[in-house]
Amino acid sequence: MSSKAQKMELNDGHSIPVLGFGTYVTEEHLKKKSMESTKIAIDVGFRHIDCSHFYQNEEEVGQAIRSKIEDGTVKREDIFYTSKLWSTSHRPELVRPSLESSLRKLNLDYVDLYLIHFPVSLKPGDNLLPQDEHGNLILDKVDLCATWEVECHPYLNQNKLLDYCKMNDIVLVAYGALGTQRYKNCTNEDTPVLLEDPVLCAMAKKYKRTPALIALRYQLQRGIVVLAKSFNEEHIRENMQVFDFQLASDHMKILDGLDRNLRYFPADIPKAIPSSLCPRSAALTPLHMELALIISNLSFSLHCMCVQDLDKHFLKKVWILVVQGSSQLSIL
Repeated sequence: MSSKAQKMELNDGHSIPVLGFGTYVTEEHLKKKSMESTKIAIDVGFRHIDCSHFYQNEEEVGQAIRSKIEDGTVKREDIFYTSKLWSTSHRPELVRPSLESSLRKLNLDYVDLYLIHFPVSLKPGDNLLPQDEHGNLILDKVDLCATWEVECHPYLNQNKLLDYCKMNDIVLVAYGALGTQRYKNCTNEDTPVLLEDPVLCAMAKKYKRTPALIALRYQLQRGIVVLAKSFNEEHIRENMQVFDFQLASDHMKILDGLDRNLRYFPADIPKAIPSSLCPRSAALTPLHMELALIISNLSFSLHCMCVQDLDKHFLKKVWILVVQGSSQLSIL
């Protein structure tokens, strides 16, 4: 990690800003707020912007980026933009059209990173979450194995997975680094609030910082890229202060001890996935199921399937991460 540029080098020589700005919105009326908050984020120094087709606000986020380019705040090459392929477009013939659709909405020539948003394929169509008459999601048969994507925060520090990634020169990007904003119908209201944790709050008081900054700094010092989302201008500006201090090694160990294997973002997916969805494996093991049923924006690297069919004009940097049926990781 370069502390001066606040970037982490990827295994292909390119680099990714270690602090990213998340743009997910839960309500239609918040779309305009995502445009204004993205402008503020760029103004205060964020250069890594994370969005997705599923968020349904690419036009607003793209407009914010273009406005900051037009007023001279940044150049396009200064921005590391991440987009994501949604589950209804996993079929090979739908990948490129999906990316091109996002680019048109953004009014950008390329994205810097393109992720498989969710490693379970759904029935193609305009409905983002197609359901049958019983309210169950309708899956699609695509040659796609389980993709290792996880949330990561002090209550779920993913130490073993992080060690594996470091050994294999894979960059980990953390979604949910501040816990959760307790989205309705997504998070169990009985789960503890990370930023109210007494250990985290005591450490924040010691460093004269907020619990959020302590949680973000914890991840950066572990060598993890983190995404932080907010519509609050004060909080957006505050998050950039994460580069102004360091946590002592003994305090890092204390934060390691907060791990309780707690997930804030379980996916509401059918309990069984046909083994035909993962042809390299005779059946999905409980480990595969757990990995496949986690929604996050967390990427070790990229990507989309059949990326060889994409023109380099649209996708400048490509990394593919696939989990084989044997639960072994491979870079293709």
